[in-house]
Amino acid sequence: MKIDTLLEDLTSDDPACVDAALRHLADRPDSSVPALLRGAAAAQGGAALRPFLTALRHIGPSAFDDVLAGAQRGEIQGWLVHELLGAFDERCADRYATLAGVKDYGRSGIGFRALLRLRTDSEAGVRALAEGFSRGGPVPYEASRYARALHEEFRPRLRALRRDPAVPARIRRGAMAALVAGGGTDALDGRDRALLTRLISVKITDETPRLPETTLSSWWMAVPGATYEGVFPALGLHDARPVTTAGGLDASEGQEIDHVGPAGEELVVGRVFVTPELDGWRLVFGSSDRLIGDDPWEGMIEAVERVSSHCGHAQLFFLDDAGGSDVWFVAENGRVIRRFAADGEPEWEGDPLPWETLENDGCGSGDDDVPSNAGTAGAREACAHLSVDPGAVGPGTRVVGHGWLAITAPGVGHGAFPGTIRL
Repeated sequence: MKIDTLLEDLTSDDPACVDAALRHLADRPDSSVPALLRGAAAAQGGAALRPFLTALRHIGPSAFDDVLAGAQRGEIQGWLVHELLGAFDERCADRYATLAGVKDYGRSGIGFRALLRLRTDSEAGVRALAEGFSRGGPVPYEASRYARALHEEFRPRLRALRRDPAVPARIRRGAMAALVAGGGTDALDGRDRALLTRLISVKITDETPRLPETTLSSWWMAVPGATYEGVFPALGLHDARPVTTAGGLDASEGQEIDHVGPAGEELVVGRVFVTPELDGWRLVFGSSDRLIGDDPWEGMIEAVERVSSHCGHAQLFFLDDAGGSDVWFVAENGRVIRRFAADGEPEWEGDPLPWETLENDGCGSGDDDVPSNAGTAGAREACAHLSVDPGAVGPGTRVVGHGWLAITAPGVGHGAFPGTIRL
């Protein structure tokens, strides 16, 4: 039977006709796979592509090899590579593991996505994780999901890989990172947890802090360095531990976890990073949902006032370029003394602060058409006058002490949070 006829039969409404076409195509892969690839390249949309994916999956490993070879030669590109390489079943599990371990970020992601889909529990899958996490650069998101999904099965083997002297040091490091990605630092044995503590203590003394830029969206708080310890009771933070700035920022932006509280209540728990003292100020980063709550406006006011009652002074900054929000607060001894909010038309409250330059300054009695507060700065400019501009933190910043990573609920600890460790 001609290939073209078999390809037409793949779209038949008769299941028996489709099954027969799949059998015939599988019997002659040398000629059918190139035709299937040409048909897939010409397909318009997912529905038209589906019969070709089904046929390639039915053929199995040899078709996988042909698809991968075509992708490596540049004959198959873009979205079609992802669609075709993602189509195969458990017979190609080891091939997916090999693909997951390659240096190419996109191809590695395809491999890990398939391993996750197939729930592949194999030595090849373990080695793929160790290899993927061994390079120190970005790791496909699917690798972390795979590590979490099969953590119970993989933990003993990854620990054994950590301790095998015959395994290259790079792979042993990757095994450690894969353990943390799957089960947090609780997944490490005592020896590795002690090692991690030592590494952090060394890094802390020699780092140059750098904070995230405020592009698109951001929020943070600032408190005086002399009274910063009040932040912990004010925000209900627990189990504070020393951490590098890079590690603290990563953790505070990372995955939150579900936790059952002491009374059986269901909690969502996150992590909060308090920076080293930077030019006299400590900044606080973390989940706004955990620290501010469901009502952003009232939550911001309540949070900054509560922190100021513990620290004497507190500032809160919030930016959302997409939503048009630009907000800052200054609070002292439990009360907001100055706030600026621009969500459309700017609004002000409180007396202007000494550094503010308003449009009516120096205009005699003032221009009646210009609001008395017009011209005050938004959060990106105000933070530099009020405390510290996160984007300007660098080698010239005076740094005192180290950062702290804390948890938003008691009795949880740090070990349960999965994710990569950034030192």
